[in-house]
Amino acid sequence: MVSIEWCLKQKNGLEIIEPNANMSNSYLKMAEESINILNDVEKSRIWTATTAYYIFYYSLYSLMLRIGIKCGIHSCSLEFMKAYLNKFYNEKDFEMVQKSFSARIDLQYYADRPVDNSIIEETRKYCKDFF
Repeated sequence: MVSIEWCLKQKNGLEIIEPNANMSNSYLKMAEESINILNDVEKSRIWTATTAYYIFYYSLYSLMLRIGIKCGIHSCSLEFMKAYLNKFYNEKDFEMVQKSFSARIDLQYYADRPVDNSIIEETRKYCKDFF
């Protein structure tokens, strides 16, 4: 299980940096670009789940960079969100990001793991509000 302590010890784990508005804005643009193509990939479960997840992730990572947190491990970024951004994000936000993360992993890397279509659809819709 991922913990903040573990993430701080990992190469490319959680790291305090100078807040970086330029990088933050770049990630926001990547999230916007992903939103713009989301409807174009809806025929593919894999690409819908992947695109929705990256809308969540780019949005979150943009905020992290804006406040001076860098992380190259997605599960650590999600753990940071849950532990330290809980006044900005609510439990539903975290639940949806986590569902999206799991669906993307299962669809991209584990062909034998079923992912319910309702989860893909739910996260596809919610990621735009999260952004």
